[in-house]
Amino acid sequence: MSIPDRPFASYHLWSLVAPATGQERWHCQMRRGFVKARQHEPKVKALLATATAPQRIGILAQKGVYEFHHHRHLLSQTDGVEKVAQLLKLSHSSEEVQQRVLQILTKYHNEPLLLNKRIIQLTPGDEGFPKPILIDQDDYCFRLYAAMDCVFIDSDRTLHILDFKTGKAAFDQRQALVYLLAARYLYPEQEAVASFYNLELCKKSDLIHITHQELLSLEFELAHIARKHQQDLQKYHQQTQDFSKIFPPNPGSHCRYCPFRSICDFADNPKLKSQSMPILRVNG
Repeated sequence: MSIPDRPFASYHLWSLVAPATGQERWHCQMRRGFVKARQHEPKVKALLATATAPQRIGILAQKGVYEFHHHRHLLSQTDGVEKVAQLLKLSHSSEEVQQRVLQILTKYHNEPLLLNKRIIQLTPGDEGFPKPILIDQDDYCFRLYAAMDCVFIDSDRTLHILDFKTGKAAFDQRQALVYLLAARYLYPEQEAVASFYNLELCKKSDLIHITHQELLSLEFELAHIARKHQQDLQKYHQQTQDFSKIFPPNPGSHCRYCPFRSICDFADNPKLKSQSMPILRVNG
């Protein structure tokens, strides 16, 4: 398997390398190994291609918002929710997914957050990897990937990056920070803010701002993450038998929620807890 010529970073990689504050206990580096180093192996590839119910709900909810604004007349039609459900082929999903997505569509139809907004970008959520942003400084160079759900212009002409969520998980501000860094390159003349909106709970986050100095620090931090991950990939491809040393496990009760439990030799084995290496902590 070939290794990318240039290191890369993204919020997803950041979350795999370092846990969010308060999530250290459940963080497992081996998951990063499966996702980023062994993703082309048949068994791993099959697991990655199988969306869980929460993932399916998130994808369909995002696509539902996209369809409402792609076919704006549906926002004012009484059967708009039903029409969008048909566009999503929602009947092909499980009962749980159908019920929760229909509730999300109904709530959005009743109170469309983006109505009358000057939308610059609104993605359906299944478009794949975005075009990378090349960040090239004197002492580091890496590709930044930032898949933004929605970008619009606020009434005060501020660029607003909005990320949609579902479920009950807390917002991870690091994701918004990565988007703000990307905006610095994509929209250099625009003042930018970011926020989250939970489509299921109809809950908004506070607006997230970042100073120029904080952007520089963030860029350096992501460069560090990109280099570390690239080094780990190189180690693994040189010594594949050292997989569990390069991407150490952190087994425990949280293994029951891991998509790789069926192929992981370390899943939920308390005896191995003492063998797992320290978690890398990254500021932010």
